[in-house]
Amino acid sequence: MGFTLNRRSLLHASLGLTGGLALMRAPSSLAAPSPGAAPAPGAQEPSRPWYELGLLSDPVMENQLLHFLAATYSAQADIGEVLDTASRIHPEDEWSWPTEWVSTADRLRAMGDASLARHHSRSAGHAYLRAANYYRAALIHHPEPGHPSVLATGRKSVDAYDKALTLLRIPATPVRIPYENTTLPGYFFRAPHTRGPAPLLIFQQGRDAWPEESKYVIDAALERGYHCLIVHAPGQGMAIREQHLPFRPDWEKVITPVINFAVRISGVDSRRLALLGWSMGGALVPRAAAFERRLKILIPNPGVLNWGQSQFDQFNGYFPEIMKLLDTDPAAFDAALYELMSQVFLYRWYMRDAMSKHGASSPSDLLFKLREFNNEPVVHRIRCRTLIMDGTAEAYSGGQAKQLYDALTCPKDYLLFTEEDTGLLHCQEGAQAVANHRMFDWLDEYI
Repeated sequence: MGFTLNRRSLLHASLGLTGGLALMRAPSSLAAPSPGAAPAPGAQEPSRPWYELGLLSDPVMENQLLHFLAATYSAQADIGEVLDTASRIHPEDEWSWPTEWVSTADRLRAMGDASLARHHSRSAGHAYLRAANYYRAALIHHPEPGHPSVLATGRKSVDAYDKALTLLRIPATPVRIPYENTTLPGYFFRAPHTRGPAPLLIFQQGRDAWPEESKYVIDAALERGYHCLIVHAPGQGMAIREQHLPFRPDWEKVITPVINFAVRISGVDSRRLALLGWSMGGALVPRAAAFERRLKILIPNPGVLNWGQSQFDQFNGYFPEIMKLLDTDPAAFDAALYELMSQVFLYRWYMRDAMSKHGASSPSDLLFKLREFNNEPVVHRIRCRTLIMDGTAEAYSGGQAKQLYDALTCPKDYLLFTEEDTGLLHCQEGAQAVANHRMFDWLDEYI
């Protein structure tokens, strides 16, 4: 069985993905009048939600831009620098995004170098901290995951971040965590004002963000007397770009070595370990907790019962005719996806990026691998107290958090963010203060 991708089907699929992403981020737009429809007498034009910036035509770039604007909360970005960079980006040029972010990062690194040369260590540290984040920004939407510039930019980010830690006296120590036949890079943050053993938060990022981008959570944890441990796990950060370690569905094989390492750190209370998972991490950490009994607390944000199914639901929504080929004719499925990728940068970026991070050889191989990310067979094994976080505008795994909550048999709570508290987006994007406030209030009570 084959599939011919004609001009009409290409247009339909393209509008499906770009429009679908926009709609998922903007539930209010579902009620908007159809194009060309005359507004009712006296009616006003529907207002754009605050999180739709309207600065870039690519909906994924728009979402990522909000992510880096939100980094101002943790001093890892400045509003003018982010908006200036965005103004130079041309979404139709697939190299424009990484080029302009690297340009901004290089400028900030040079500012840091100049300040350091004149012994202004605090100014230099802040410049390096922002530069590190902008180098990471360049890689979140890069057209060629295997291009030499990817590794070079990643190393620039690590170098700038390490300098910032030293100059700003952030209580962090670079670590290498033994993992199978290699090690995983990470950082241990020691709470500066604790006496005696203190609880530890192990923070697990998702498919796109680097663990260092979670500084707003780390800052709040340190203020409250929690140690923190972040790690470049397989599929993430430098573990995928330098060590070529892809994501794997049996995530306990990642977290158990991390915990083995953590409990040997002086000052860590091994009876009070919390595991937080953000974004795709909200699908990975429940799997790990099903096998790791040393955890006292589990927090998936958002919670995900079946990550593979959530991804298949999105693919089916975008191009159902192509998805019918996956199991019956994988070669035809690949041919159709490659044709889409050749025509639409948004598809090309996503598929190349996802295939790289999952170690997949083709689009069909990627989807077959995604199917394995399913917590349904093991969720009953989770015993630690669990907080499921969710948002009413969750874009990437809608409905999965409630499904996970319902499937859990351990002590559990469900925390829903809404339009009213501004935390409705995926991982409370743009509402870091609200997210920290509500999550840590819960964590303080149960850790």
